[in-house]
Amino acid sequence: MITPLFILSLIIGYFFVLFSISYLFVKEDSNEVFFKANRNSPWYLVAFGMVGASLSGVTFISVPGWVDSSKFHYFQVVLGYLIGYFVVAYLLLPLYYKNNVTSIYEYLLIRLGKRSHYAGAFFFFISRVLGAAFRLFLVAIVLQNFIFDAWNIPFEITVVISILLIWIYTQKGGIKTIVFTDTLQTALMILSVLLSINYINQALDWSFFDFLTSRELSNYNDIFVTDSLLSRNHFIKSFVGGAFVTICMTGLDQDMMQKNLSCRNLKDAQKNMIVFSIVLVIVTGLFMLLGALLYIYADQQVISVPIMDGSIKTDLLFPEIALNGGLGITVAITFILGLIAAAYSSADSALTSLTTSFCVDFLDIKQYESSKQKSLRKKIHIGMSILLILVVISFKYFLGRNVIDGLLTAAGYTYGPLLGLFSFGIFTDYKIRDQWLWLVILVVLLLISILGSLDASLLGGYELGYELLPLNGLLTFLGLILIRRK
Repeated sequence: MITPLFILSLIIGYFFVLFSISYLFVKEDSNEVFFKANRNSPWYLVAFGMVGASLSGVTFISVPGWVDSSKFHYFQVVLGYLIGYFVVAYLLLPLYYKNNVTSIYEYLLIRLGKRSHYAGAFFFFISRVLGAAFRLFLVAIVLQNFIFDAWNIPFEITVVISILLIWIYTQKGGIKTIVFTDTLQTALMILSVLLSINYINQALDWSFFDFLTSRELSNYNDIFVTDSLLSRNHFIKSFVGGAFVTICMTGLDQDMMQKNLSCRNLKDAQKNMIVFSIVLVIVTGLFMLLGALLYIYADQQVISVPIMDGSIKTDLLFPEIALNGGLGITVAITFILGLIAAAYSSADSALTSLTTSFCVDFLDIKQYESSKQKSLRKKIHIGMSILLILVVISFKYFLGRNVIDGLLTAAGYTYGPLLGLFSFGIFTDYKIRDQWLWLVILVVLLLISILGSLDASLLGGYELGYELLPLNGLLTFLGLILIRRK
């Protein structure tokens, strides 16, 4: 029987495996291991593990839940991702390896100056805190809904427990631990979606081919929006926006790049990026098929989308069907393990990268005596854990939209300055008057905020979507031109 105690025992067993991996594979507790994994990570392990870190609990739960309202339109964005990954592999990775950086924002220090360095690190910090909190929030509400509510344990305690577990197995080995744990977590996540698709099809008395050719699927599998450029989900806007989301959320993000920079050399890192991008597109497509299958099954079995705090939560449809939909113990177990793997494969690396960036970019940890550097890193790691706890808890009271949509929308504001700064550094030879940098950034963010809040009727029916991110980057780039110096 699937009880809260049973689910909790699975989670405890899962984390015992993660702690064991950390103990077995990480023998050295040093900053070099924590930040760079001594730059000897096998590229194929990094590539496979990055799939889970990129998809995370957001894709695992939110993408299937989003299918009812958005059909398969999100796949337009995913196709854009593929282009973005090639840009990261052949434009940005060579830059980082050439400059031998620990934090990728050190490039901005080398190229543009100290204020640009701080600005880049600051916007990564905000972006990654929000992104990690989005992902952790998802797993926390599932744990709350299906385990801790039964014992009247507050949501806040659920969040603390979740992040405490991450801290325990990452506090020693950092990125070296994550390369190995992410491999396991990605495998569990993919296994979960494949088994869920298989068992739901069996319950519907379908083969996978029957499902793909069914009339029911045709209600959901609309991919391309091409009728009007005014539409928020038009193909061109989604595709271009997806490419820029990838460039920013992967190529200009310390979290994702820290894994790549742990590879032995540039060639290995590029192989990792290309293989990872192809696998990611395929797996995301499977999640969208799963989403359609969930709604078809829910309609047949008269299963309602769960309600939490008075509002419908489509993000909870997958867990509701997996745990209470009559599909059997195998689906329940693989769902739980897949969910926890998906959520923590991104959250653990986020915690590590936030610690790395704060130590390197803000504190310049190398200026401290060697005997103090490790102690300082451990204190910052604890501080980042507490910060994530506070932000995740706040989401319970302020987050109203589907999580994947909210995550991509937030990226338009927080990653735009990074896009503008790195583009200016790469594509021009100018320096800038560094003292004016923050004025440019604040003015651009104000303009983007105004544009993002405008009603479509004021723009002739044009709905702004994910193109806010490249627009933000373009305006930042133009603002930097205004304060350039030779």
